[in-house]
Amino acid sequence: MATGDAAAAPPPELASFLAIGLDQRTAENALANRKVTANLAAVIAEAGVSGCDKSVGNLLYTVATKYPANALVHRPVVIQYIVSSKIKTPAQLDAALSFLSTLGPDPLDTAKFEETCGVGVVVSTEEIQSMVTDILKENMEAIVEQRYHINVGSLCGQVRKWHPWGDAKFIKEEIDKRLTEILGPKTEADNVKPVKKKKEKPAKVEEKKTAVAAPAPPSEEELNPYSIFPQPEENLKVHTEIFFSDGNIWRAHNRKDILEKHLKATGGKVMTRFPPEPNGYLHIGHAKAMFIDFGLAKECNGHCYLRFDDTNPEAEKKEYIDHIQEIVRWMGWEPYKVTYTSDYFQELYELAVCLIKKGLAYVDHQTPEEIKEYREKQMNSPWRDRPIEESLKLFEDMRHGLVAEGKATLRMKQDMQNDNKNMADLIAYRIKFTPHPHAGDKWFIYPSYDYAHCLVDSLENITHSLCTLEFDIRRPSYYWLLVALDQYQPYVWEYSRLNISNNVMSKRKLNKLVTEKWVDGWDDPRLLTLAGLRRRGVSSTAINSFIRGMGITRSDNSLIRVERLEYHIREELNKVAPRAMVVLHPLKVVITNLDYGTIIDLDAKKWPDAPGDDASAYYKVPFSRTVYIEQSDFRVKDSKDYYGLAPGKTVLLRYAFPIKCTEVIYGDNSDNIIEIRAEYDPSKATKPKGVLHWVAEPSPGVNPLKVEIRLFEKLFLSENPVELEDWLGDLNPRSKEVIKGAYAVPSLATAALGDKFQFERLGYFAVDSDSTAEELVFNRTVTLRDSYGKAGPK
Repeated sequence: MATGDAAAAPPPELASFLAIGLDQRTAENALANRKVTANLAAVIAEAGVSGCDKSVGNLLYTVATKYPANALVHRPVVIQYIVSSKIKTPAQLDAALSFLSTLGPDPLDTAKFEETCGVGVVVSTEEIQSMVTDILKENMEAIVEQRYHINVGSLCGQVRKWHPWGDAKFIKEEIDKRLTEILGPKTEADNVKPVKKKKEKPAKVEEKKTAVAAPAPPSEEELNPYSIFPQPEENLKVHTEIFFSDGNIWRAHNRKDILEKHLKATGGKVMTRFPPEPNGYLHIGHAKAMFIDFGLAKECNGHCYLRFDDTNPEAEKKEYIDHIQEIVRWMGWEPYKVTYTSDYFQELYELAVCLIKKGLAYVDHQTPEEIKEYREKQMNSPWRDRPIEESLKLFEDMRHGLVAEGKATLRMKQDMQNDNKNMADLIAYRIKFTPHPHAGDKWFIYPSYDYAHCLVDSLENITHSLCTLEFDIRRPSYYWLLVALDQYQPYVWEYSRLNISNNVMSKRKLNKLVTEKWVDGWDDPRLLTLAGLRRRGVSSTAINSFIRGMGITRSDNSLIRVERLEYHIREELNKVAPRAMVVLHPLKVVITNLDYGTIIDLDAKKWPDAPGDDASAYYKVPFSRTVYIEQSDFRVKDSKDYYGLAPGKTVLLRYAFPIKCTEVIYGDNSDNIIEIRAEYDPSKATKPKGVLHWVAEPSPGVNPLKVEIRLFEKLFLSENPVELEDWLGDLNPRSKEVIKGAYAVPSLATAALGDKFQFERLGYFAVDSDSTAEELVFNRTVTLRDSYGKAGPK
């Protein structure tokens, strides 16, 4: 009777890897790497072997792991040289790979190739023995001195310098044999491992030095995050390999003539595009895309298009188009041109006709449910092999509105049996009897994203097509269409998506929050939409600094703590936001030893290091008989760790005088304190520890400037609400607090939209768009607390 779980069946690739002579460990290591697994399986398939000698297998493994990507078009040739034993040593293969790396996809000169890697060259044993004799003679003095401690690898290398295609194993064996003949049997001293001489340290100089950790020099990528991208003229290399279920492989790359035509059209400039879909407001994830797309073009003195991906006429709105154009410029970027995918509808239609004529597209009548079922079962559509002329006629009918909505689609004939579902005959066109906001009512069919995106990239001569990592799986489909239509192929590169804690970033979820009124519109300051961040008081420079600090590499899609964003916001505001005083929850304090009607104008600092001789670095604040402090800054019972005001205790009013509480006036009960009475020390002789912010009556009986304050907390309670099924149930009920009766210093009366301040002890605030002539409204941008910066910014 068997016990325990049955052992898992080994992957089918393991047997084929072992069959070519790889040892168990190497084969298992190959399986641990998805890319190596795919490459090695493809190499074995191209070799057409089910088993072979270990020496051949090791060479095939080298091809799978080290073959230059820019010359993949020649890989089958190299494999046949190996299988036929024309290339039979690692040295020959290294020379072949080096030659092909320089050649790239250009035509192969067979004679030059064979000469470079020693095909047909036979080095006899006599030639090797003669050269070993010469090399040993040249090194005899060292051999006698070092005996068996001589570096045999160096001696082998000297022989191979003259006979690079000689049998390396025979060379090593011959040198070992001859050393034994010269030196005789090993002695005890020969078996003792030589002691490595330690480098002498320089004598220490007695000198006291301050221990300062030298910072590591910044990497090239930190200095210039765009240095990872190739130049346009280098776009001849194979972009990707498209694997088909029948074993066929397409190697996507530009031919020289196609690249030369592209470079002539662009003048060799870098051309990128920022391609948002106009179906909502942009969020901070789009700021990262802009930083990469516009930033790369700017760094390389190139151009970046703002292209609206407007293939769905039902989702687009002019409001979104206007917002996107405005917010892109607010972020500091200037588009080279503003284009629309719909600008290319005619060209896209003509290319679709061409695809049908090539037998690579067909009109299908399956319902969405049937398409899904057939994809899951990897089954071809019943209409997949219909005659080309029939598909052309039906597609023309679709174009003229003669086929009902939902009754037909145009699908690309890719590979329904492919393990990559994005190669399962994707839809190229669907019927929609909906006028287009930009193209009008001319079209009854609209291209899909998967069809239009790569083609418009090609039509606009984009050099670098940059997108987030979730599109990595679509790369084969992207290049399949460009190869099928013989179009110029941009360089595609994916980067990690930006995910920030305690927020949602998907447009669908943001749209739900807005339309169902869980928040106050697309520019609600609690959202990470760019409009929301701007309204909250965040600048574009702070956002771009945050993006740059993360880098733009292909790291994982890890969750970035929102505190990291707040760190960059706080760093900037600390330098640019002047100080002011506001009391959120006022508690009245009457200064009993200051005469009624007396107003003392004091200087308050706008900046912590304000120079004494610069009047512009100060603002006037009145000190009068009636001042207001925060309710939380007074307690009836004092304690050692409390620095606020209490009966009989003295505190300092910032920029003013020490005050001492002499009496507490209660209302209906002991919990209802309505007034504090205190005396001030005009000589400032008292030096209390506690320092409070405050606001005073500007004149007798006149209340201070009243303002509305809005405080914001994290929108969601969980760090990653998108993981929750009921993500709306995770909304923070205390994410917004509105304080109507706050008091502010008089200087804030002239604050205008866009102005930002640090309200002392409370945080950084910005004037909100809801402000009126009668009442100013301030949004708290970020608190003064910095939990991220203490750990060190990255």
